Amino acid sequence: VVTAFEMEVIPAERIVAQIGDTLVLTCNATGCASPSFSWRTQMDNPLGGKVSHHRTYSTLTMNPVSSVNSHEYLCTVICDEKKKKEKSVKVELYSFPSDPIIEISPSLVAGKPATVICKIPDVYPSSHLEVVLMKDKHILHETNFYADDSTNTETKIVTYSFHPTVEDIGKVISCVARLPIANMDFEPKERTSSQKLNANFGPQNTIITASPDNSPMEGGSLNLTCVTQSNPPPKIVWRKYLAEESIQHLIKNDVLSIPHVRFNDSGQYICEVINVVTNKTEKATVDIIIQGAPVITKLSIEPSTTVQEGENVSIQCSAESNPPPKIFLRRKSDNAGIRPYSARSILLPSVTFRNGGDYECVAENKFGNSKSEITLNVKYGPKNTVITVIPTAAVKEGETVTMKCTSSGNPAPVISWKKKLVTGESVKISENATLTIQELKSEDLGLYECEAYNQYGKEEKAVKLYVQGLLEKADQMIPFIIAFSSVAAVAVPAAAILIYVSRQAKINGSYSLVKALRLKV
Repeated sequence: VVTAFEMEVIPAERIVAQIGDTLVLTCNATGCASPSFSWRTQMDNPLGGKVSHHRTYSTLTMNPVSSVNSHEYLCTVICDEKKKKEKSVKVELYSFPSDPIIEISPSLVAGKPATVICKIPDVYPSSHLEVVLMKDKHILHETNFYADDSTNTETKIVTYSFHPTVEDIGKVISCVARLPIANMDFEPKERTSSQKLNANFGPQNTIITASPDNSPMEGGSLNLTCVTQSNPPPKIVWRKYLAEESIQHLIKNDVLSIPHVRFNDSGQYICEVINVVTNKTEKATVDIIIQGAPVITKLSIEPSTTVQEGENVSIQCSAESNPPPKIFLRRKSDNAGIRPYSARSILLPSVTFRNGGDYECVAENKFGNSKSEITLNVKYGPKNTVITVIPTAAVKEGETVTMKCTSSGNPAPVISWKKKLVTGESVKISENATLTIQELKSEDLGLYECEAYNQYGKEEKAVKLYVQGLLEKADQMIPFIIAFSSVAAVAVPAAAILIYVSRQAKINGSYSLVKALRLKV
């Protein structure tokens, strides 16, 4: 069976190709042992491709397809140099290779103008291009390029300016590009790109919230939270105004936490919010007042807790609380019903030993009270030195006399006894406060001196033992001894005078008690 000479072009008659792709046209011959092939374009334009002949077919490869390939291609086959057949195929081109590119310039800042840029890359023919800009489902802008006469691929750009708001954050900007060409079968004919709006704004509406409140109790917790509206999230710095108007820098978190507040945590706190993108700063302040029972912060004695008699002394008490405390400062040994010398201080000019002792500071308010004590130690030389003679009545020769010396001072005085010799020289005879003379005899008569001494001074007192008279008994004279304080050092105690004057005894001697006292005064 003889096969008739035939030919075909694949694809047949019409093909739609995208610029940049690869297109292969195939020309087949049947019923011919040695066909010859040729390709040309209508109007004999350049082929814009590579021809490859094979025994029964020929190919024209366009790699890549470009705008010069928009022609009607004709394949001619000659069989045995006699028979000739031709067929054509029309190549129609388009270019719509990728989705639009959305750019927003500059970075969105709420309230400031911004431009949305939509780029549609390498489109052809642009005279069919339609572009729609949308915010969520709302159309912002529509345009087309029907008037374009471009003969090659071009990137088309659509711009739209608007003022973003805080409410726009999270909404979607979409660029929808369509290339509807009648009678051209290709997909997709619509491409879409979207970008979520992230408008930068703030900081704004910055406030500070305090938990539990602005007046927490001393010892409790306090959390200050800085609340603001800002995008991107801001940098937060806490500060506190100090009394001298300088600023103390604290932490850099949105929450300032103080687990156990003290009274000195009271003050004005500042939250400073900084958006580094919008380059804006906003501040908020809150006044915190710590409440609670008083805490005594200072109880002091100036110049020192240990002073010398005669110095000027100041006792100070300070306490803190809210509400402010009432402060009472007093010496504990004073009458409990007596109110303090002063609310916060006691001034003791030329302090005396009587001012020494424990002082108490009491601070109170409606939440409670606090107490503290301090001791004032007044150093002073010996005072009130007293000699006591036992027995207090006259004694006889051979009996025992005890003389006791007492004195006050701080530190406690050291007491010693001396006896004055007939030469006028004094000799130390004892370093005890009590001097006892047993079996009293005539050589024990004389002047005895008691000396009380410490580093702040000394004080001396004296007593004299002498014969006052002779006592008649059984026709013999018995020596009679009497003791009394020598007025050269101190006045005679009234009690001793009364004792001697009131004694009922028969006295014979050279002078009486009254004369003796008068002589010594």
